[in-house]
Amino acid sequence: MNETPTLILASLAGAGLGSMFFGGLWWTLRKAMASPRPALWFACSLLLRMGVTLLGFYFVSAGQWQRIVACVLGFAGSRAAITWFARPRPRPAREVSHAAQS
Repeated sequence: MNETPTLILASLAGAGLGSMFFGGLWWTLRKAMASPRPALWFACSLLLRMGVTLLGFYFVSAGQWQRIVACVLGFAGSRAAITWFARPRPRPAREVSHAAQS
């Protein structure tokens, strides 16, 4: 039987899990820095993100190593996408006025 559609779906599920994990991390960083208790934000966020991600990997894999590999590849791909999306953008350079030459 052809496993390609199943592996594609596992990869998409991994991308969704990765987007949730790394998007949640990005959101947590933004919220925790403005909070009087950032350690609580980081700890709760880590437990929630890891729990959801591990459960997702468990259910997607269904005991087959090919599915878990596809899921991890999708997860890693979403990490690259979130990292690219959340990178600091360079600000455009301002023109510097020079003194009039005499």
